[in-house]
Amino acid sequence: QVQLVESGGGLVQAGGSLRLSCAAAGLTFSRYAMGWFRQAPGKEREFVAAISKSGGDTYYVDSVKGRFTISRDNAKNTVYLQMNSLKPEDTAVYYCAVRASYYSDRVYYTEADFGSWGQGTQVTVSS
Repeated sequence: QVQLVESGGGLVQAGGSLRLSCAAAGLTFSRYAMGWFRQAPGKEREFVAAISKSGGDTYYVDSVKGRFTISRDNAKNTVYLQMNSLKPEDTAVYYCAVRASYYSDRVYYTEADFGSWGQGTQVTVSS
């Protein structure tokens, strides 16, 4: 079955950077679109960033545009989220998710679009 393992979270000061990784197994990675979501304490999970199966198309929530970059390495079955200029409001558990995309090379950005999820990695930004 599909397995997704996130890593790279931690504690960082405001203005700092982190790079999250999500390693995938049990699938033909290059046939799957990927997404990052996050859930802050007491809030619903929200979309952060998405990337198409080829990496040619990306999409971001407005609050992270210009600060976060999603990328993927299909040879390593891994998707990344580079997070710069971090703010305290970015504090959350970050999840990666995967969606089969055999017939199109597009991004997906709603929770219902994604079928498998990782266990999450905590990101804490101190002020």
